Amino acid sequence: MQRLPSGRLPAPPHNADGHTWHHSDEQLLIMIRDGLEAIAPGYETDMPTFADVLSDEEIMDILEYIKSTWPKRERDYQQARSLPSKD
Repeated sequence: MQRLPSGRLPAPPHNADGHTWHHSDEQLLIMIRDGLEAIAPGYETDMPTFADVLSDEEIMDILEYIKSTWPKRERDYQQARSLPSKD
């Protein structure tokens, strides 16, 4: 992946080639709603936040659609990451 003129990396694809599926539902919701800075302080990105545009439910609906396009292995991995911990 090539850096943008700003020096930042572009958003990765949301298919199996990207890394969206490596994150839990909670992490994805926070990143989309509040920005990547909320998960990774100091990380610079051009991605806008969507808290003022989409509700949490709308964000999760979009994520469900994206997840429906992933192969089974990626869906299973991401689903396991999203399960509540058993502490």
